[in-house]
Amino acid sequence: MPGRTTKAVRPGTTHDRTVRTAVALQTLALFFQAGTSGALLVSPLGAQLHDVGSRVMYGASMLYVVAAIVAWRAGGSPRPVLYASGLLVLASVQVALGIAHLPAYHVPLGIVMVVLSSLDLARTLTSPSAAENGGGRGGTGRGGPVRA
Repeated sequence: MPGRTTKAVRPGTTHDRTVRTAVALQTLALFFQAGTSGALLVSPLGAQLHDVGSRVMYGASMLYVVAAIVAWRAGGSPRPVLYASGLLVLASVQVALGIAHLPAYHVPLGIVMVVLSSLDLARTLTSPSAAENGGGRGGTGRGGPVRA
């Protein structure tokens, strides 16, 4: 609605903490996947752990998208939505490659995902308002009124 003003999301708000938690959960799930990938090769339990971990990782990626959208709609930047959506697309490709048993592509993409998610987590943890404004770039970052 033109002319409507909303309050910008301030650092430390519930939305900020939710985005940070979602990124941390996604990163943790990806590290778990990396750890169980070796166990996958040597035992049936490792294969089961990797399978369950893939579902958790995909759910965490979806949670991150939802949290980023909610934070954006509350007055934050759309940039975290782009990061979250990109990681969800990579997770979808990763699941398809894993189901197709294509380790030549599945393993390198997994490494890329761990690195990207870790960088995104570092971005959200090092900038006070990073979860809302994309690492300090864009948005007001001051908590003042924003035209919507």
